[in-house]
Amino acid sequence: MERSHKIKLLLGFLCSFLALLVLLALCHYFRKRLRWRGRRKSESLEVGDERGGAGAEEEEEEEELEAEGLVKFAGAESLTVHDILEAPGEVVGKSSYGTLYRARIERSGSVLLLRFLRPSSAGRTGEVLLVARALGAVRHPNLVPLRAMYVGPRGEKLFLQPFYAAGSLKQFLRAGVAEAHRWDIILKLSLGIAKGLDHLHTGLEKPIVHGNLKTNNILLDADYQPHLADFGLHLMLNPAAAQEMLKASAAQGYKAPELVKLKDASKETDVYSLGIILFEMLAQKDPININFLQSKDFHLPISLRNLVLDHKISDVFDSELLSQSLDKNSGKAHGLLMLFQLAIACCSPSPASRPDTKHVISRLEVIA
Repeated sequence: MERSHKIKLLLGFLCSFLALLVLLALCHYFRKRLRWRGRRKSESLEVGDERGGAGAEEEEEEEELEAEGLVKFAGAESLTVHDILEAPGEVVGKSSYGTLYRARIERSGSVLLLRFLRPSSAGRTGEVLLVARALGAVRHPNLVPLRAMYVGPRGEKLFLQPFYAAGSLKQFLRAGVAEAHRWDIILKLSLGIAKGLDHLHTGLEKPIVHGNLKTNNILLDADYQPHLADFGLHLMLNPAAAQEMLKASAAQGYKAPELVKLKDASKETDVYSLGIILFEMLAQKDPININFLQSKDFHLPISLRNLVLDHKISDVFDSELLSQSLDKNSGKAHGLLMLFQLAIACCSPSPASRPDTKHVISRLEVIA
């Protein structure tokens, strides 16, 4: 009996001792792990300091986005990942770096424009997110707002914007509708485009260069109010994809002559593109146009200038715009010439000679 009691006491002691050892081992393990995590955090901060804090910030942004999947801006507060992924859509545009979809959110019935950016064309997720946050904060009546950004499991990126049923300015000018030849609408479009661009250049704490301004990236609402789309998109692309964007812009006639790499896009190169758009509305012709290939100058501004010098005025402007200006009671002839002169100034071969957006707006208001 006494021996059995001693055995029980010994077993109890051994169990307590073993439990204490396990507890001490666990404490040692967690203390070591905490020290390791603290050292990793310290190393991360040191690397961040060496890179100006950008690396650590990008890692935090990537971790945040990985957890969220969807980053929402003003106007998309109720949107969910399910809404986006389950939205039936149709392709409305393609480029070397992505695809545009018209998608209908079934829960709300609203229609959105989804831009799919290919993983092979996009920059690093952390860098893209920083740019997206800056662009998502931009709001102006003549700019297309960025509503949300979604990053998928394989690095694919979707950018959500409002859909404008009236389409692009390019479609409007080529559709053959009477409104595209109305002087008052041409002026309204010109002024709206200039105001949107001016807000990017001068209305923000950190100016944004559009980088890819063309009629296909200007969307219209039902009242013919223009909204600039894709501003700053080049900042989200890797260098190879950005060069593809620049090549496309050059092929379409919107690239400023001094622009070699898209990373060097500036306010002055944006103004050059604006001048090309003004010409496009005046002539109702593509910047690189088959009708001008008979001239030694393939570039629209030079070709138009030569036609004016040769007194072939009827070949310069859209025939309906010209007939409106020749109406003695309209008073539009002088305005047409002033808009032409403004477009010439915007397309000056010298970037320093081009007017800034404030000056462009001032001249357009005088013309109007």
